[in-house]
Amino acid sequence: MFPSPRFARLLPPFLLCLLLPGLAEAQQTQSEEMERREKVLQTLPENAAKRIFGMAPGAAPLAPRTIGSFARGCLAGATALPVDGETWQVMRLSRNRMWGHPDLVALIERLARHAPKEAGWRGLLVGDMSQPRGGPMLTGHASHQIGLDADLWLTPMPEQRLSTAARETLSATNLVRADWMDIDPAHYTRAHLAIIRLAAGEKKVNRIFVNPAIKRALCRDAGADRAWLNKVRPMWGHNYHFHIRMACPAQDATCVDQDPPPDGDGCGAELSDWLKQQYAAMHKPPAPPGKPKPPPKPWTLEDLPEECSIVALSR
Repeated sequence: MFPSPRFARLLPPFLLCLLLPGLAEAQQTQSEEMERREKVLQTLPENAAKRIFGMAPGAAPLAPRTIGSFARGCLAGATALPVDGETWQVMRLSRNRMWGHPDLVALIERLARHAPKEAGWRGLLVGDMSQPRGGPMLTGHASHQIGLDADLWLTPMPEQRLSTAARETLSATNLVRADWMDIDPAHYTRAHLAIIRLAAGEKKVNRIFVNPAIKRALCRDAGADRAWLNKVRPMWGHNYHFHIRMACPAQDATCVDQDPPPDGDGCGAELSDWLKQQYAAMHKPPAPPGKPKPPPKPWTLEDLPEECSIVALSR
């Protein structure tokens, strides 16, 4: 889905920088996102999977089921997370990406309920989950396709109920220092560690993606209890939000899971490698670009698992 540090060594810094997802994407306003979508739609053929799934207004009227892998699949019988709960608020409502497998929706609601008392976190601001039928998105994520991924902002829910306009324009907090090597002490607090640790304690959570600089701070501040750090994986971007990923539901034979994370807390050489590659990508002068390659051919329904055609066309 994303380049590993080992693969990143083979890339020139300018190209690696282009592969850093999510640096500001999640913070784009409604007007900025609509402009991007319009440009994408102008170039996509009518049978493009991105167009079909990206324009679906509601869930497929089928039994809940995750189909395919996190970056090539779809979602049947999705549930929408209510946009308001006592301890959560959904952001960027115009994107219509507050959908997920019922297990994911239940997990977010449970995490939100426990956050104030167990993490000192007032409540969750929920970013992108999945589209109503999952599948490839018109803009942004390569993953989030099967209803088991969710982005949770690194900003606690405010005391007031946000207006629709505020949810479209408010920016989350960037926790990473300007040199991309550590957290910004002006914004990072122990509550950030506590909410990520609480999420990692959920048995159904398989991975949590954070920026390598944030992982560095978590490693430093975790204390003696370090088992939960195994689930927290460094990943490009993810400086405004942390990304939770559930394991495939046991009953979904059509869901393709990831291998478990490697053993250990992930705070050693692997993390150092991520930080070095991130620093190089963000600070080295760009290499002269080579001859531009033609854009990849857009996926059609035939490029997704067979069951996704039923999900896409179900009425």
